[in-house]
Amino acid sequence: MTDQQQELLARLRLIAAARDLEEKRQFGGHSFYLHGNMVCCAGKTGMMARVGKDAQEDALKRPHAAPMMRTGRPMGGMVDVAMDGLGDDDVLADWVDLALAFVRTLPPKPGKGTWS
Repeated sequence: MTDQQQELLARLRLIAAARDLEEKRQFGGHSFYLHGNMVCCAGKTGMMARVGKDAQEDALKRPHAAPMMRTGRPMGGMVDVAMDGLGDDDVLADWVDLALAFVRTLPPKPGKGTWS
């Protein structure tokens, strides 16, 4: 893991802890969850944010944002944010909060407890 990746992960962990998110290592990075639903994932090139399909178009207008591509196709409701767009703590927290706004609309996964 590069120094830049480690710094992003450390900053993301602080934001996640303040929002009671659970961390899991997967998808080649570190993912953060709220009640079993993935919020975001820090990876090699930046962060994926799960913003939902309704917010995706506006999210893609932000600097350094691109559709999340897997197997050559975009994944609906998911946005990749390049590392260059995550240098500011307020910007990083805003991306997490945007993803949380969507994820809070989802029901908890079974066995993951309830949420307020």
